[in-house]
Amino acid sequence: MERSLRSRLAHTHHPIAAPLDDSSVRRVLDRAVVRGDERLLDLGCGQAEWLIRALEANPGATGVGVDIDTAALAAAREQADARGVGDRLTLHEADADAFVPDGDFDVVLSVGATHAFGGLIATLAVARKYLAPRGAVLVGDAYWLTEPTAEAVEMLGEYEDLATTVENVVADGWVPVYGHLSTRHELDDYEWHWTGSLAEWAVNHPDHPDAAAALESSAAHRTEWLRVYRDSFGFHTLVLRPTKG
Repeated sequence: MERSLRSRLAHTHHPIAAPLDDSSVRRVLDRAVVRGDERLLDLGCGQAEWLIRALEANPGATGVGVDIDTAALAAAREQADARGVGDRLTLHEADADAFVPDGDFDVVLSVGATHAFGGLIATLAVARKYLAPRGAVLVGDAYWLTEPTAEAVEMLGEYEDLATTVENVVADGWVPVYGHLSTRHELDDYEWHWTGSLAEWAVNHPDHPDAAAALESSAAHRTEWLRVYRDSFGFHTLVLRPTKG
């Protein structure tokens, strides 16, 4: 099953595509978008749900989303137009490093996409290139709640504990001005939505050529979550201001 299709189906009932509930998303966005007229850039925007919500809450803001997933960008355009913010959202199908912006951005977002840039610090380096003076970065990434097993590290990648993660961010020239740590409910709710939405689609479309693969992927992901990384995986969403450069 094609990866981007699987991701879109898995996020059908959880479009924010990160383990935060609606109130947490609003709170984090409110701490990043403080004037209401900012220029926003989302690197690895997917279906641009973060941008769309920010634009809904801030009628004076404009947004730009960058992603390489054609279908996700098409879904983003459809949602933005349907929700009345399409005229303030520009979408680019491009690699973030190849994107050439028209000016700087007041807020740069990248939530759950740091793997595409080589990790958290590498993502912040890319964000810094596009950030206006006195701007803010909103970034979301994983960290280890407890010591992970070797299997969890092999499955999800190399992360640090929360204290080390924040120390690394500060050493890189950023100061956290706000942060959200996903709760157990948010983490579990995200995983139930991910696995359940994919399985539900397969059950509802038994004759689709990808139905069996979707069920298999849902079951495998559920087992990995429950057996391998549920107790050690955490997710932070930070609002950062630069302290240098």
